[in-house]
Amino acid sequence: MNFSAATFRGNSIPFSCCTSCSTIRSFHPSVSSRFRHSSNHLIFRNREVLCKGAETQTGPGDNEDKGREEHEEGELPETSSTDSEVNSQPIPADNQGADEVEVASGSPLPGVKPQLLDERITIPKETIDILRDQVFGFDTFFVTGQEPYEGGVLFKGNLRGEAAKSYEKIAKRLQDRFDDQFKLFLLNNPEDDKPVAVVVPRKTLQPDTAAVPEWFAAAAFGLVTVFTLLLRNVPALQSNLLSIVDNLDTLENGLPGALVTALVLGAHEIGHILVASSSGVKLGVPFFVPSWQIGSFGAITRIMNIVPKRQDLLKVAAAGPLAGFSLGLVLLLAGFYLPPADGIGVIVDASVFHESLLVGGIAKLLLGDVLKEGGQISLNPLLVWAWAGLLINAINSIPAGELDGGRIAFSIWGRKASARFTGASIVLLGLSSLFSDVAFYWVALIFFLQRGPIAPLSEEITDPDNNYKALGVTVLLLGLLVCLPYPFPFSSEAITSF
Repeated sequence: MNFSAATFRGNSIPFSCCTSCSTIRSFHPSVSSRFRHSSNHLIFRNREVLCKGAETQTGPGDNEDKGREEHEEGELPETSSTDSEVNSQPIPADNQGADEVEVASGSPLPGVKPQLLDERITIPKETIDILRDQVFGFDTFFVTGQEPYEGGVLFKGNLRGEAAKSYEKIAKRLQDRFDDQFKLFLLNNPEDDKPVAVVVPRKTLQPDTAAVPEWFAAAAFGLVTVFTLLLRNVPALQSNLLSIVDNLDTLENGLPGALVTALVLGAHEIGHILVASSSGVKLGVPFFVPSWQIGSFGAITRIMNIVPKRQDLLKVAAAGPLAGFSLGLVLLLAGFYLPPADGIGVIVDASVFHESLLVGGIAKLLLGDVLKEGGQISLNPLLVWAWAGLLINAINSIPAGELDGGRIAFSIWGRKASARFTGASIVLLGLSSLFSDVAFYWVALIFFLQRGPIAPLSEEITDPDNNYKALGVTVLLLGLLVCLPYPFPFSSEAITSF
């Protein structure tokens, strides 16, 4: 996130507008915004915003400089806010006075999709003074500087006490003074890792609407995904797709495998939904992504509201993979222990277990010397179907963009680290795509649809509890174990042959 550098001159306060957007999320933080300003005009990506205001003289009634000087000397200014001031009558933000700031109809935070508003939104200077002097305070966030910030105001200062408690106090004061006119964000400035507070009008935070109803598009993707799940479990049709028209009945042979894989996918999505409902996170309709290679790449689910804090995002992001991995592992173990129903099952080469460190390790542990290099083995097809479900969960656990793994990395280590994880994951997947068509399609999906960055949270400073961090790291490790190859030989004969 790049916070624009600007300064106040008297009452003349310029605002910029952001034109970045995303096709998947309602709210997306952008990394950069470039602008140039001349006189009282601000030009931002070919859009011009005229800023109103007049120079005022600082007189005895202006306590801003005096308060700051007294703070530097270790004394509290006499104008510090009190609870009685905070609980006074709400003050509207759209008062038209001599000193006011016009807010662009674009997004108030980097990456939030621009909104086309039917009316101008202005923030009077008196309102900004109340925000600075009464909503914020020495007990929560002592303001040392303020800047125009997209469609709102960015306040720099010193955070007092725990971020979560300070956010609650500031948000309550903001509610008492202005009702629901403004939204507060407490973020980390990636330039210096210092806390900053951003206050924006709620009118500019309305989610975007799609031309096609969400449920209709999701249903269309779901039908295609059902077809690819069936097709994946009928190898005879995969080699000649045109023969599907004449052999539709053959697709029924892929029904058991499709149901098992869909069961793992369903557990994944139900995990998200259950935890999101208890965490105050509103999810959109899941869009299942079809795949010719493994049946499905999982689902893309929009977050429809602003997530309160990182721990809430971590719980929602980790719940889906944990549910999917748990069910997938149970079905995988059942596939190892249960004999094939027809007595033959699926005949595979033992080398197939080298494709996954987790599955290969379990196979070596359970099958022992039966698993030999170059030999063939009969398996219950349930094992193969469960393995596909594990792979889909593992792909979604890659720490990149807005995948579950990317949201987990953001929640545990913050915005800077998650951006680095995303870049590294895309590079590694790009290299893997030279050898795997699955990696090629997945890196394209991430780059064009899911690379993020993640939308601003209401309060991003507080770290999650260690227990939730452990769950998040467990998900990332399980995904890594499923995707990494098993490097060890399966038999002593193979060792002597090298």
